[in-house]
Amino acid sequence: MCWHGSGAVARRVAMGPQDEGERRLFTVASVKIALTWGGDTCRKHLAVGDKRMARAAFNIPITQRAAAMAAALAVTLAGAPNVQAQGLGTSYQQPGAAVREVLDTPSLPRYSVSPDRQTLATLELRRFASLEELARPVLRLAGLRFEPATSSPQNPTPLQRLHLRSLLNPDAPERNVDLPIGGVFHSFAWAPDGRRFILVRRTETASELWVGEVGRPSLQPVAFIKLNQVLMPEPVWIGPHELIVATVPDRRGAPPPAPRLPPGPAVQESLGKTAPERPLPGLLSDAHDEALFEFHARSTLTRVDIASGFSRDLGTPGLWTRVQALGEGHLLTERLTRPFSYAQAWDGFPRSVELRQRDGRLLRELARLPLKSSVGAEVNGPRAFTASPFDGALFWAETSNGRDRLVRLDPPYSGEPQELLRLANRFARLAFLDDGQQALLTESDRSRGWVRALLLPLRGGPARLLFEHASRERYHHPGTPLEHQLANGRSVLITDHGDLLMAGPGATPRGERPFLDRLSLKDGSSARVFQSGEAVYEQVLTPLDGDRLLTQRESPTEPPNLFLRDGTGLSALTRSKDPSPQLRRLRRELVSFKRADGVDMSFQLVLPPDFKEGEHRPALIWAYPQDYNDRATASQTSGTDNRFSQPAGLSPLLLALEGYAVLMDASMPIIGDPRNGFDSAAEQLLMDVHAIVDKAEELGSVDVHRLAIGGHSYGASMTASVLAATDLFRCGIARSGAYNRTLTPFGFQNERRSFWDARDSYLRASPLLLVDHIKEPLLLIHGEADDNPGTAPMQSERLFQALAGTGGTARYVPLPLESHNYVARESVGHVQWEMSRWLHQCLGDPRVPGAAASK
Repeated sequence: MCWHGSGAVARRVAMGPQDEGERRLFTVASVKIALTWGGDTCRKHLAVGDKRMARAAFNIPITQRAAAMAAALAVTLAGAPNVQAQGLGTSYQQPGAAVREVLDTPSLPRYSVSPDRQTLATLELRRFASLEELARPVLRLAGLRFEPATSSPQNPTPLQRLHLRSLLNPDAPERNVDLPIGGVFHSFAWAPDGRRFILVRRTETASELWVGEVGRPSLQPVAFIKLNQVLMPEPVWIGPHELIVATVPDRRGAPPPAPRLPPGPAVQESLGKTAPERPLPGLLSDAHDEALFEFHARSTLTRVDIASGFSRDLGTPGLWTRVQALGEGHLLTERLTRPFSYAQAWDGFPRSVELRQRDGRLLRELARLPLKSSVGAEVNGPRAFTASPFDGALFWAETSNGRDRLVRLDPPYSGEPQELLRLANRFARLAFLDDGQQALLTESDRSRGWVRALLLPLRGGPARLLFEHASRERYHHPGTPLEHQLANGRSVLITDHGDLLMAGPGATPRGERPFLDRLSLKDGSSARVFQSGEAVYEQVLTPLDGDRLLTQRESPTEPPNLFLRDGTGLSALTRSKDPSPQLRRLRRELVSFKRADGVDMSFQLVLPPDFKEGEHRPALIWAYPQDYNDRATASQTSGTDNRFSQPAGLSPLLLALEGYAVLMDASMPIIGDPRNGFDSAAEQLLMDVHAIVDKAEELGSVDVHRLAIGGHSYGASMTASVLAATDLFRCGIARSGAYNRTLTPFGFQNERRSFWDARDSYLRASPLLLVDHIKEPLLLIHGEADDNPGTAPMQSERLFQALAGTGGTARYVPLPLESHNYVARESVGHVQWEMSRWLHQCLGDPRVPGAAASK
């Protein structure tokens, strides 16, 4: 037997004759673990072996793969009979002291500049949730998760402390804002006037709106307001200190009770039309679900003046999803209508787009959008409604016969709209410039992975191409236009003397150097205003008065802080300290190399603090494959080594504190035409991993005979696929992955064909169907409440069952209450413990050269 229960005692489940061989899960202090082990597989991985060439798993003829699929599914559906498996119960575990100390440090503060650019807010947020927070009652309806008691999204990020300081007088002392005891404050937002701000407080029974002023140390609640954030979580500003929020209707009553007996079957029909669907979790399933969703999602639009505290309901309750102000006297609203769908989430339901008076009275229905029919369907008709922030003119896109056009409707909003432009590609966004005369229209060509930005005169005239680039472009990306907020609450693009201000990360082959450019609206030329130095990472947040810039600056040894930069130099506004100085002792290097076909790749090499020259440390490769349309874009280096590092709690980088080398964010490009790019994905993954391992061996600091590979989500699927195809690794770690692509038969990642159009591509991307080729131990971790499309917990459960049924070595750790990304402190610590323990068992003691794996 290879593995031992560590920490809590590993227990064997008592089985009766009818239970023999079944995988059993039971809970001891809330963590359920399943374990299976192979026979000779364990001994194979106790010895130090040579690196071997890839097995030919991905070259099996399709007929044999289909037979393998049938066999694997037969094993799975039969419950994996006659399998050596063990149910283990354990309490939550914590990693070693070095990692635990990092997890228990506070997060870095976040900064927010007021719209008038006179005040800086510093927000200290809680880093992790708790299991108690995740255990609060939630409903999962129509693709949403919300708390029925408070009509709010699950698990908001709590604000712990709030500080304000002047940007006009940087020497003035920082002021603390008192947060009243009780409940959870979250969702800080500035009012457009810059003098006030709002927060939401969630209590046990409601979500409340609270208001603060720059010159006062205390907050005040807006009386009689209970927010309903189920469909409209964000407030909509309509003036310097006025906003519209969705509120719980008065006298709403009790939710509809569940029927004691089902009224009948919930029947669905397909009537001969092609309608592919995504495997979405938490959809409506019966009439009671429909009634419950409508009860909790229905809200009243309420207008609030936060200066006076006055509020007024606008019209009758509805399923409101969006509000936007039009000029001084009108509102653009969108609301859901019946019939609801059992195959679509709420954003695919039918909706009505309407024009209303400021008091909520209906003036005109602009469009009735039908139920979304299928994945990626381009429905003829109008969509993407928006209004000018200046004169209230309405704009929207219309699709007809696969071609988009942009139309305009002016006040008083009667008659038919005027066509402004016919687009060559799919309409994406319309962003208004602060001159009130022009807009930046973005269109995208998904088939090419291409983006075009056009300068559009709003009163007519030809649109002109301003810039274009690949959607994944890094080296030559022009940047993103800077924005600021008007007094009416709308955001517009900043222009300065006829130029757009464009900020970007400034990716280069040696890392990133953020920049600020002027982009001429006259001829499209660019002039550099600022670029960060190579040794630091400094990015422009916003221009201030005169030539002053507000920037955020960091380096590998200095945490992010805000600075004022002008013609005379640089002055610090904030002085945040390093919360985890022990991480600065890690050695980090951005490593670039090429794979066999010449495509450039990179990874971040992280070496432990006690690493000595000449050592060869066992290593974990952590990766997430990326899809590209062309070689040039795929070869562009991602990442940089001039930034401050405070890794996320789940980051495998923390394993370097326990002595392992970690190859973080290893690039794994998959290149090809989106119409058939996944046909060669398996072969490209093999080229990727061989290139990574070859480079690691060349560096000399990594023991390539003691390697593990891992990833999260798509990276988890990659991990299982690579273990099925190579003998390069001792073991793998796969978190929240998808392992059977036939369960997502209408597309995954960049694969847009259906399973029936690209059967071979789907089968080769499904490690479940090649499970008999996975001979290396595999640690599977999955959130039990994963709501990410395609990565339902069943994916990990079935892969574990298949591994168990075919004699594989695996450990399955389902995390209670967690979704696709794990957020509770207890869960994060346990995951780090699992990963550390797994590597120790697979790779041995990292500080002992050639150490054997644990027995």
